[in-house]
Amino acid sequence: MADAPLEHVSNAPETPTDGPAPAVVLIHGRGTNEQDLLPIAERLPDELHVLSVRAPDRLQGGYTWYELDLSAGGLHASQPHPEEFRRSLDLVHDFVEWALEEYDLDPDRIGLLGFSQGSITSLAALCERPERYDWVVALNGYLAESHEDSVDNARDRPVFIGAGESDQVIPVERAERAAELLEEAGADVRFEVYPVGHGTHPEEIRAVAEWVAERL
Repeated sequence: MADAPLEHVSNAPETPTDGPAPAVVLIHGRGTNEQDLLPIAERLPDELHVLSVRAPDRLQGGYTWYELDLSAGGLHASQPHPEEFRRSLDLVHDFVEWALEEYDLDPDRIGLLGFSQGSITSLAALCERPERYDWVVALNGYLAESHEDSVDNARDRPVFIGAGESDQVIPVERAERAAELLEEAGADVRFEVYPVGHGTHPEEIRAVAEWVAERL
C-alpha cells in the first residue's frame, strides 16, 4: 500500500479470531525479498496474521537492510553499517505501528521472525522496544554490538535463537553469544544448533512452529 513504511506481503489468519489478531512480522536476509520466509510462515499457527516486509535497498536481484562494516576482520566478524542499521530499525518500528492500525492487530501479541540480517534486526528491535514485541525468532544471526548495552531491556521476553553448526557466514559462536547475553539479561531464551550451514533445517522449522504455538 502506498502509505506503508515498507513494501510487504499481508496474509490474513486462516483461522479467524475474536477481536484483533496476533501477528508475526517476517524480516528476510541479505539479498532476498519478502517472499523468502513465507514457506516458514506456512508452518506457523493458523491464527497468526503474517506480514512479510521487504528491505529498502536493492542488492543483486534482491534487497538488503544495510551494508556491512567489515573493519573487524571480514564477513565472519562483520557488524551492521550504523546509519543504515538505524534507518532500517526505524522503518521496522514504523511499519509495525502502521500495521497495527491498518490490519487491526493485537498490540500485545506481535512477534518478529528474522533470518540472517533479519535476525540481527529483530534482536535489536526487541532490545529497543520490548514493550511492543511479544517474542522473537532469530535464525542464523547475532546481537549487534550497538545493542549489547541495551540487552537488559529484553528481560522476560521469549526468544528462540537457531544456528547452523557449519555456518560460514555467521559462525555459530556469534549466535551462541547472543543467546548467552540475552539469558544473562533475564530473557526466556531457547538456543538450538542444527546440522546446516547458513540456512534452516526441517527440524528447526518444526521446533520454531511448536515454540510459537506455545507463545500464543
